[in-house]
Amino acid sequence: MPTRTSSAVWNGDLKGGAGTVALGSGVFEGPYTYVSRFEDGSGTNPEELIAAAHAGCFSMFLANVLAGAGFTADSVRTSAAVTLGAGPKITGIALTVEASVPNLDADAFAGHVETAKAGCPVSAALSAVPMTVDATLV
Repeated sequence: MPTRTSSAVWNGDLKGGAGTVALGSGVFEGPYTYVSRFEDGSGTNPEELIAAAHAGCFSMFLANVLAGAGFTADSVRTSAAVTLGAGPKITGIALTVEASVPNLDADAFAGHVETAKAGCPVSAALSAVPMTVDATLV
C-alpha cells in the first residue's frame, strides 16, 4: 500500500504568523493562519483538512461495505464536522451521511453504517476522539 504525504510551513509566532499547507499530490495548496484556525477567517486549517479526509474515506469505505453485502450504492455523500475545543484539542467529529442504495432497507443500512464506522481507516486513526454518525438512507 502507498504512503501519502503532505507538508506545511509556518512563519512567525502563533497569532501573527502565517503558513501554507500542501498536499503531496499537488492538487491543493492553501494558506492558514491563527484566524483561519481559531476564529473565522479565510484560509484553511488542519481540522478542515481532517474533515475532508474523513468524509472521503468514510464514503468510500461504506460503499465498499455495501458492495460486500451485495448492494451497489448510487451515491454515498458524507460531510464531516471536526470541532476544535479548548486546549486546543479536537473534541468531537460528527459525520452526516446520505446514501442512495437500491433494494436496501433502513435497518440493514444502519448495520452497514456501524460496520463502516468501525472499519474506516480514518475513523480508526481518529478513534480517540468522540465520533457520531447520523446516516440516512434516501
